[in-house]
Amino acid sequence: MLRVAVAGTGSFGRNHLRVYRELEAAGQGVALIAAVEPNPARAAETAAKYAIPVFATADKLLAADLKLDAATVSVPTVHHQEVASVLLDGGLDVLVEKPIATSLAEADDLITRAEKGKRILQIGHLERFNPAILTAQPRLRRPMFFESHRLSIFTPRSLDVDVVLDLMIHDLDIVLTFANSPVREVRAVGLPILSPKVDIASVRVEFESGCVANFTASRVSTEKVRKLRYFEPRQYVSIDYARQDLLVIRLDATGAAGALAALPPELAAAIKAGKADPALLAKLASAGKGGPAPGLSFAKPPVTPGEPLRLELLSFLEAVRTRREPRVTARQGRNALALALEIQAAMAVHARRAGLNSFFNPGA
Repeated sequence: MLRVAVAGTGSFGRNHLRVYRELEAAGQGVALIAAVEPNPARAAETAAKYAIPVFATADKLLAADLKLDAATVSVPTVHHQEVASVLLDGGLDVLVEKPIATSLAEADDLITRAEKGKRILQIGHLERFNPAILTAQPRLRRPMFFESHRLSIFTPRSLDVDVVLDLMIHDLDIVLTFANSPVREVRAVGLPILSPKVDIASVRVEFESGCVANFTASRVSTEKVRKLRYFEPRQYVSIDYARQDLLVIRLDATGAAGALAALPPELAAAIKAGKADPALLAKLASAGKGGPAPGLSFAKPPVTPGEPLRLELLSFLEAVRTRREPRVTARQGRNALALALEIQAAMAVHARRAGLNSFFNPGA
């Protein structure tokens, strides 16, 4: 029986509390023992709802000697390193919500502490456990172009970080994992709209492999969108995170000859070589008054639905039991943070070059 605690009972910490208790009730070999929450009102609410002690700090949690095995850290990002370091040094295995920290120095400190103490340190990149991603990843061939859109309606939560660390980092982690190549170049534009930090961003990343990824993230949208599309030789895959499904459009070998014969010679040659423009392939896929073009097949691989957070916590608990490397390692979390920080730097360069002082400094 693994004994766990949750540090931070705000908007997302509540979900960790809920799922841990659900896993406990389902006999998954885990018990929710305590929580950490400095806000007195939230602490009282959590203590009453879950019938557990709630401590003001991580130090006080450890001093209570509750024989804990592991903990989730879901405090604001600016406090990740402070809280997680105490728990790691206290001998606990830790899951830290994304992003791992606010700086690479903080991330490196946590990694060093975990390695020194032989502790499990998993980063909460939740979309890695989205059933659609779990279904798509084993089918990867050679993705060469990604398009990611993550749009949210404005809420006052997570305003301690910008939209890159708040929302886009989910997709940065997925694309870094899928592309599996070092980053060559980053170009980015970002603007603050309703908060002092960047609320909407557009980013282009090129990898050493030649793969290119375009990211759009907004927390001031009028709708909620969570989608990722990627293109491989003779194949286009569309993932809807919210619906937990994926659509695969493929150029069939049997029907390819007829389809290619109907195309201009230059385009047909590019498709054969796997070098055709991805956007054009997407248009071809919907040719013929909304139906598939000749030689193209549509497939929706079966996806086993599930709550990503439940799958994430089950994976974390399994890593704690087996002492095997977690599915999302601390170094992968660091890589996502490094790219996010590079994007922030590129946005700052663009803002200076474009003279956008009035956006970042109202009244200027």
